[in-house]
Amino acid sequence: MNLQNFRFETDADGVALATWDCPGRSMNVITQAVIDEIEAIVDAVVADPAVKGCVITSGKDNFSGGADLTMLQGLGLEYEKLKREQGEEPAMRHFFEASRRLSLVFRKLETCGKPFAAAVSGICLGGAFELALSCHHRVVSDDPKTRVGLPEIKVGLFPGGGGTQRVARLMQTGDALQMLFKGEQIRPAMAKSMGLVHEVAGKDEIVAKAKAWILAGGSAVAPWDVPKFKAPSGKVYSPAGMMIWPPANAIYRRETHDNYPAAKAILASVYEGLQLPMDLGLKVESRYFAMILRTKEAAAMIRTLFISMGELNKGARRPKDVPATSLKKVGVVGAGFMGAGVAYVTANAGLEVVLVDQSSEAAEKGKAYAHALITGQINKGRAKTADRDALLARITASADYADLADCDLVIEAVFEDPRVKAEVIAKVEAVIGPDTIFASNTSTLPISGLAKASSRPEQFVGIHFFSPVEKMMLVEIIKGEATGDRALATALDYVRTVKKTPIVVNDARGFFANRCVGAYILEGHKMLNEGVPPAMIENAGKMAGMPVGPLSLNDEVALDLGLKIAKATEAQLGPDAVDPAQKALLVELVETQGRLGRKNKKGFYDYPEGAPKRLWPGLKDLQPTRLDPDTLDIAELKHRLLVVQALEAARTVGEGVITDPREADVGSILGFGFAPFTGGALSYIDFMGAKDFVALAEGLEAKHGPRFAVPDNLRALAETGGTFYGEAAKKAA
Repeated sequence: MNLQNFRFETDADGVALATWDCPGRSMNVITQAVIDEIEAIVDAVVADPAVKGCVITSGKDNFSGGADLTMLQGLGLEYEKLKREQGEEPAMRHFFEASRRLSLVFRKLETCGKPFAAAVSGICLGGAFELALSCHHRVVSDDPKTRVGLPEIKVGLFPGGGGTQRVARLMQTGDALQMLFKGEQIRPAMAKSMGLVHEVAGKDEIVAKAKAWILAGGSAVAPWDVPKFKAPSGKVYSPAGMMIWPPANAIYRRETHDNYPAAKAILASVYEGLQLPMDLGLKVESRYFAMILRTKEAAAMIRTLFISMGELNKGARRPKDVPATSLKKVGVVGAGFMGAGVAYVTANAGLEVVLVDQSSEAAEKGKAYAHALITGQINKGRAKTADRDALLARITASADYADLADCDLVIEAVFEDPRVKAEVIAKVEAVIGPDTIFASNTSTLPISGLAKASSRPEQFVGIHFFSPVEKMMLVEIIKGEATGDRALATALDYVRTVKKTPIVVNDARGFFANRCVGAYILEGHKMLNEGVPPAMIENAGKMAGMPVGPLSLNDEVALDLGLKIAKATEAQLGPDAVDPAQKALLVELVETQGRLGRKNKKGFYDYPEGAPKRLWPGLKDLQPTRLDPDTLDIAELKHRLLVVQALEAARTVGEGVITDPREADVGSILGFGFAPFTGGALSYIDFMGAKDFVALAEGLEAKHGPRFAVPDNLRALAETGGTFYGEAAKKAA
């Protein structure tokens, strides 16, 4: 065999070992070449009578992250080409056969007549876990980093290598559906208790245990290929089955609002597949997989959440000619909620942290927040006491700015007031070294304006974390007018170190994410003032694909913060810069009613102790008129909530705030949960088509006002039939 991605050897006992080790890659990935080599290994094992069976393992720290999704993208491009050249039917036939090749090879392995065992350590996800599932025995290591799972749903796909059929035959149907819908990474002990793996052993023992199973006469027949096999939950059409499927369908609709074709395909594949023999069940899965691969949702989510995110995480926007920075110590000024969160994620990444506040007590309170977070991880079994001790030892709480002297990077996270920030900048620059980079965590104030208080604006940059810092994956890196490449590179290196995803934006009030979030929240307020029932506003947001409605989101970010920002904006830019009805609503809620949001358990919602949140009944008294919900068009409400955000994203491109559409799309999904099935705010426009989007926006503008006005850059795309990604590609060429 001429193998490039595997090493293959047979020991004296007649057990073959196939070690997966893709050359030139840090992680094994499934490519067409890998699929071909797996098939060649199966053929070689079967052909050699001296070989009793085969163990598949990895030569890297991780088993594999799954399929190379660019390979799947390529299938789509090949389909379009064949469709143009030969017509739809031959193109579809070729596409179907190509898309199911992985499934066929795995089934060939499973039915080859000789036992295969998987010895897994580290990450084993997606198609790689489907490979393990097709093996007759699975041994996973107890290494803390080991995870198995089928996360395809998170990029708009579903398991197409037999995952839906094998999982549904290993587990109770309800548990299998939950696993497939959530796409979570599963720890070894849990995987064993779920019946997904057979053994958990030490990392150095897994191959030996897998071989021992083969030598002990391990069966080469999968459970579902044994005559009279019965699925764990019995037949679909049975009293037990009917306790599963109607609720499963209802849950699917409640959670997805029919926005995710892949989730529906999972439901259909399992439902239909369990009524058929395995080979026909796999064919059903393959048909749905081929259909999903051709959806715009899959194309959008793969592009944004896999390809673009991967490129940004690897430093796509980092200045190429700046040497890599070596950050060791980071200063954080301001130990409030945001500063404490920044200190925690920084220390958790292994960096030394100096946490400074006005008093030692305030600084220690910020450090206590880190203590509480890591304790929560310990209680969940995700960290050890020693991890907490080490993390807290890396955080120095102080009231003395002089302790920042040897920091490589200092991040301020103090009150959103230019004067307060200017005082902090002066105090920090008085003690830090000449090469130290200074960053502001401001959420709205322009960086160029703040940098005027700095004596070295070229070393001044914005690093905008989102709240809560420990949970939110996005960080906006803001370039001021004078921000230099070294400051930008340092900020990007730091964000990568703390395992967040960075986007680079040029300076403007509200930057990118908060402008779009503000538009979403404002639209919710507009609807409330129009008399739309509050519950309908919130449900329209979730039906459109947002994680929460605009009123709920406003509660999370705090109503008083929104009011402060509105007042500051009005003071700096004049009364025309704010919406008077929105300001009046916030004044009533915050100053008259004392409702600040979730933080004081009173906002648009009430937050009763030990009970789910519920909309505040008093909202109806704040509505000048109340509209009959039966007269309202839910599709229009959904469009309003998405279109207003997408328009704001388009404006940021026209103004030069966003220069790379990848960052707008990744930022919109990670930063404020913009309907992930669309691929992000700009992909929402691109996949709809600029011409159709403009027509939709113009209809909303005629009915609801100038906030739906189409910016010139978007109108130009509509006239030429262009896309944001197409224009970016032209500039890069």
